[in-house]
Amino acid sequence: MDVTAAKYLGAGLAMTGLIGAGAGLGILFGNYLQAAIRNPSAAAGERVWLFLGMALAESMGIFGFVMGFIILFVKV
Repeated sequence: MDVTAAKYLGAGLAMTGLIGAGAGLGILFGNYLQAAIRNPSAAAGERVWLFLGMALAESMGIFGFVMGFIILFVKV
């Protein structure tokens, strides 16, 4: 296998982490919205946990994105 082809394949596999981040954020905000509609008085207290979960899910997606670019552009 050519080194360039292997780099593209590895970068593509590293970028699949963005799929999980997108799905995680969708589930997170969807469940928060359902809970806020059911109990609006408790929604403000849960907002901190919403943003913490959002930051963690997004950081994993950004980590996969950065790893893909490192695989592509770092000379071996």
